[in-house]
Amino acid sequence: MNPNQALWEKGDFTRIADTMRDSGKAFVQSLGVRPGMKVLDLGCGDGTTAIPEAQLGADVLGVDIARNLVEAGNRRAQKLGLANVRFQHGDARDLAGLPDRGFELVVTVFGAMFAPRPVDVAKSMVRVTKPGGRIVMGNWIPNDPTLVAQILKISSAYSPPPPEGFISPMTWGVEDQVAERFKAAGVPRDAVAFARDSFVFRFDGSPAQFVDAFRRWYGPTMNAFDAATKSARETDLQRELETLFRAHNRSGSEQRTEIAATFLRVTVNAA
Repeated sequence: MNPNQALWEKGDFTRIADTMRDSGKAFVQSLGVRPGMKVLDLGCGDGTTAIPEAQLGADVLGVDIARNLVEAGNRRAQKLGLANVRFQHGDARDLAGLPDRGFELVVTVFGAMFAPRPVDVAKSMVRVTKPGGRIVMGNWIPNDPTLVAQILKISSAYSPPPPEGFISPMTWGVEDQVAERFKAAGVPRDAVAFARDSFVFRFDGSPAQFVDAFRRWYGPTMNAFDAATKSARETDLQRELETLFRAHNRSGSEQRTEIAATFLRVTVNAA
């Protein structure tokens, strides 16, 4: 199996996505989505942004590498009675079967950044975007002091070294590298804009319980714990993550967790 697919089919990311719904909705409200707009939501998961896009009247296609998340997204859409959104399996590296210039808006929030071959990902997104349309990405930032960048940084310290030629997904949070990737896809530098933004995780439980949710359901953290267990460092990893989550909890309660995480918002204007 594709290693990226295996990573995101491991566990159940919907359990983490449930803590991100409010921020997903707020993000979509900032995009200028119109009724009838053709939207591709890439690396969509179970629809944290795709569902709100459809609720604003857009015609939405969600594409994800993880088949279990595609199934979960279609179940959510059916339950909500949304006939204008559908989810299907696909790979951000080539988007096989999707038409050239077929979408007015391509959205990928913490999705396409995890696909291998980032230049191919940029080219695929540009190919399917209509002239005058936009690509909007949300990407975690390397070494950022807030939650998710630190989860991934801590987890990597307990994991085996990546294979030769591996390009970290966190490089999508580096402005110069993002600009170079879109330049390779034919997009001039002045058509790519950057801004800092924030997603808030809201979890009905303590920071330690939220760590447990990541340990049980989030692929990268699951892999880190698998490796840490083999090296008898499981307790160390657990302690580091609990310390991180407690330090960033802004809920004012030990029984509820609310943590903001900074990301890089990328907006590409297609010619």
